[in-house]
Amino acid sequence: MATGLSLHVGLNSVDPARYEGWDGTLNACENDAHDMARLARTAGFEATTLLTADGTVANVTSVLHEAAARLVPGDILLFTYSGHGGQVPDVTGSDDEPDALDETLVFYDRQFLDDEVQQSFRAFAAGVRIVALFDCCHSGSSIELPGGAAEETTGRYMPEPWQLRLYERDRSYLEELQRTLAKDGPADGAAPDALLVSACQDNQVAADGAVNGAFTGALLRVWDEGAFRGGYRAFHRGIQRLLPPTQSPNLYLTGTPAPDFLNQRPFTV
Repeated sequence: MATGLSLHVGLNSVDPARYEGWDGTLNACENDAHDMARLARTAGFEATTLLTADGTVANVTSVLHEAAARLVPGDILLFTYSGHGGQVPDVTGSDDEPDALDETLVFYDRQFLDDEVQQSFRAFAAGVRIVALFDCCHSGSSIELPGGAAEETTGRYMPEPWQLRLYERDRSYLEELQRTLAKDGPADGAAPDALLVSACQDNQVAADGAVNGAFTGALLRVWDEGAFRGGYRAFHRGIQRLLPPTQSPNLYLTGTPAPDFLNQRPFTV
């Protein structure tokens, strides 16, 4: 039988000492992580949950590293993230970022580049199914400009003044990290076979909520405690129909995921 491992990261705030005084307070990200972990366990995954202060780069990458060491072809990794998203200039000149920006996951202690997500996924054996669900802003291609969230909601994005301030502070580190990741990537440019369903497009805002983020709430409604029976494309379309045009979830593929994987019922171990 296949093995399913899942990691669920939910940050209701970040460390203001690492973000120039900004604490990034949100309401529903820890709830999202708990709800997705419950869904995963019901589906047969071994779930790990990292909340707020535990959502550090070291902790997340450690869990992913351990999962890569355990999973073999035919197994599955599910990685969900709820929190802020950000963007930084991509200095490598690579053609995988048409907007010349790297998208980031805003972990508790620092921003995590989409290229770092790719690096973590490349550690998995070929044939391991990888599913990522990101409920944050700028997440459309994060497996690699703030816009109009609905009124009376909080967008899950780092405000531009802090993005600029942090980028100027960390520019040397980030540019060296980007160049290192580009140099250490596969010689043929191949990406791991992975599937991302994200909360919005790269230029959109993902809305927070009182109980769940808008994207996670829609996902749970479509899943309907396991009553959903379609594949990943139908799952994405169902979520998309429940959200406004200002937040249009993206289905993003890297590598060449097998058609039978895409056609599987979501969360099939």
